[in-house]
Amino acid sequence: MDRLQLMQAFVAVADTGGFAPASRKLAMSPPAVTRAIAALEQRVGIPLLHRTTRRVRLTEAGARFLEDCRRILAEVDEAEQSAAGAHCEPRGRIAVTASMRFGYMYVAPLLLDFLERYPKVSAQTVFVDRIVNLLEEGLDVAIRIGELPDSSLTAVRVGSVRRVICAAPDYLSMRGTPKMPQDIHSHDIVLFSGLSPKMGWSFRCPEGKVTLSLSPRLIANTADVAIRAAVSGRGLTGVLSYMIAPELNAGQLKIVLADHETAPLPIHVVYQEGRKAATRVRAFVDFMVERLRADPAIQ
Repeated sequence: MDRLQLMQAFVAVADTGGFAPASRKLAMSPPAVTRAIAALEQRVGIPLLHRTTRRVRLTEAGARFLEDCRRILAEVDEAEQSAAGAHCEPRGRIAVTASMRFGYMYVAPLLLDFLERYPKVSAQTVFVDRIVNLLEEGLDVAIRIGELPDSSLTAVRVGSVRRVICAAPDYLSMRGTPKMPQDIHSHDIVLFSGLSPKMGWSFRCPEGKVTLSLSPRLIANTADVAIRAAVSGRGLTGVLSYMIAPELNAGQLKIVLADHETAPLPIHVVYQEGRKAATRVRAFVDFMVERLRADPAIQ
């Protein structure tokens, strides 16, 4: 067997959970499938499967290798169709990463729309509040907020978001609306540590950028908690503008000190391989770019 056939056998065993069902799926004998897996493990130099009398399961290395095999086989299938001159409908798996709240609010709804449009595509989301290395973690696309480091990745800017200070209208009516950055010291502060880990908020002032230290009444490690506290009238909080778009539209929160905000943060759709990316990746990037650029909350 060649390498692709070995990979196909490995994927079939992983998908069906055993050598016998994989052999039926591939129209091969069980011993042939067993030999294929053994040959593949010898080739890569590591065990890919844990075998017992009752079940077969992936090793940690096998789980990582499985995703690579799926991607390679899908790309080979796509290349064959393209070389034959066939219309290449997006197919295969898309793995996308974004921050937790942006992923939930924006990426997930658009991803569901994309899957409905392209029924031969499947998807995996990795929504985490850290920068994920696409290559190391086997991901295709990232939506990133903030300035990007120089890299070989392709990045398409789709908009920007502001760092904003906000509070509930009832709280501002009772405690007063801050007019200058220094006024925040007379207010209760709800600190979202994910955005302000150094216990300070930065402002644009005539003398330049100024960072004021804070003594928060509440420190929240998630935006959800900080926003809920602000809506409940617990004080001022600092978040990114997209995070509170629903609360602003509902009149539950009001932005203050807008004239002293620092520069907006860009939003990019980032992916590997540029024009050489698989059809499903290019289709997903184009879809996300078009839809995100049309969203008024991130302009």
